[in-house]
Amino acid sequence: MTSVLDIARALIRCPSVTPHEAGALSFLQSLFENAGFTTHRVTFSEAGTPDVDNLYARIGTGAPHLTFAGHTDVVPPGDETLWRFPPFAAEVADGKLYGRGACDMKGGIAAFAAATLSHVRENGAPRGSISFLITGDEEGPSINGTVKLLQWAAARGEKFDHAIVGEPTCPETLGDMIKIGRRGSLSGEIVVTGRQGHSAYPQRADNPIPTLARIVTALSEKPLDEGTDAFEPTRLVFTSVDVGNGARNVIPGAARALFNVRFNDAWTPQTLGARIRDIAARAAGEAKAEVSLLPTNSLAFRTQRSAFTDIVIGAIKEKTGLSPELSTGGGTSDARFITHYCPVVEFGLVGKTIHATDENTTLADLETLTAIYGAIIERYFA
Repeated sequence: MTSVLDIARALIRCPSVTPHEAGALSFLQSLFENAGFTTHRVTFSEAGTPDVDNLYARIGTGAPHLTFAGHTDVVPPGDETLWRFPPFAAEVADGKLYGRGACDMKGGIAAFAAATLSHVRENGAPRGSISFLITGDEEGPSINGTVKLLQWAAARGEKFDHAIVGEPTCPETLGDMIKIGRRGSLSGEIVVTGRQGHSAYPQRADNPIPTLARIVTALSEKPLDEGTDAFEPTRLVFTSVDVGNGARNVIPGAARALFNVRFNDAWTPQTLGARIRDIAARAAGEAKAEVSLLPTNSLAFRTQRSAFTDIVIGAIKEKTGLSPELSTGGGTSDARFITHYCPVVEFGLVGKTIHATDENTTLADLETLTAIYGAIIERYFA
């Protein structure tokens, strides 16, 4: 079972909703071991978070060392009655493979696994090393997965030269985009404290809502910077505003708002937090406003253009005829952890249906992605 479609269907049929492994890692481990890889299953724990099972597999012992990274965990399917096919049935219809994880990212894992197994079958072990970092909590807290698997590997003396993450990076057509970096992510809450009172006697109360409205406007009416060479401007987005008040004639005693900021490489969480607090304080004036920030392990990073990125670009051009855009947009991924160990790029399937009902990918894209990964491996070890 080494064709990309067979591997993808086998993975989708494992209902590995975060943090459950559900047989997906066991399937891959068996597949890699049968091809001569040395494998390790490692479970990590931390108080307040679920235990997570992870897989590391490697063939070869020398340099250069190319690692492929991905996650077998998926988001819940939601109302399964709304799906054309059961979300974990991995049905094929109309030239497409349907199922939760088809795009994000069991299809990507199937493609780089199939490409690597084909290369090893035809050429033997590489003149260097190929490995796989496969985790089970990318869609969850991202605490007991890739970040700890990398630490574990480093403690064993593993050294990676370059990495490819198989996330679905292409917005419209396979080959139209590579991720060479990601913005950071910072979330928090703003609470304005006033004084509760009757709406008929507003002079006796201190309404926090107008103050919060000024803060919301000040922080969201324009970007927090003008962007950098490789990143778009940083924007703060409010995701909830609430006073917890169901009465029409009561002025609330407090008002709160939740926000998220996707920030570029001009900021650290500390400098960005200071800027948010400064803007909020100016907008609040004499009112009491408190900004609380959640801890984050998501920092902005960028991979510089190099011979490695040119290998990836060249392979994509060879198999698709497209010159991919080099992007730093979108959300976060586990590449933010890998960048501390080696240069990393992300390239995978078209992401139009990720996390959606009837998630799917075309069979043609699965085959082409496999061919692209194969060409990358050939060029890398030439």
